[in-house]
Amino acid sequence: MNLTVLAASGRTGIVLTRQALRRGHTVTAIARDPQRIALPDSPHLRKVAGDVHDAASIASAVDADSVVLSALGTDRAGVLLTGARAVVAAGPRRVIWLGAYGTGKSAEVAGEGAGVLATVLGDRLADKVEADNTVLAAGGTVFHAGMLADGPESPRRRTVGLEAAPPFDLGARVSRETVAAAMLDEAEAPGFPGAVALPLAE
Repeated sequence: MNLTVLAASGRTGIVLTRQALRRGHTVTAIARDPQRIALPDSPHLRKVAGDVHDAASIASAVDADSVVLSALGTDRAGVLLTGARAVVAAGPRRVIWLGAYGTGKSAEVAGEGAGVLATVLGDRLADKVEADNTVLAAGGTVFHAGMLADGPESPRRRTVGLEAAPPFDLGARVSRETVAAAMLDEAEAPGFPGAVALPLAE
């Protein structure tokens, strides 16, 4: 498949890119500074410069046949919604977006942990929710992951919908490798179009 990874130089984006290449896909890896995409050159890897605040740079890296996987994260409000709008406007075949469990559509099922997360996120919460909704309205899939950690892919990992979501445990962790694998599974065999999915370690 032709996959496009947004924020490919970040901690989750680099894992997504590496796993996608390992699975045999052709990857366009987007980062503000492509030189920070710490992966060796490959005929199946194209590193390109792109910034979500420059929608034209995103559009030039995305074609109608590509599936975009976003690992975009930020500590500033407004970036995620800007990114979601730029990606959707670029017209890819599908969008698979990384969000946070306990926000937006998963807040109610997450339980008390969602309130804590809302306090931590502050003015970034609305930005996250609006970005998610933009992707969902375009038929994309939004993965609401718990607290991310480094470490190997869980051998007992699974992906569930909101109807099977466990309470949000602030002490639990899910590895970036596990989340990346779940997002790539969705790219290869869509199971949650237009919906929120949860990548679980077990």
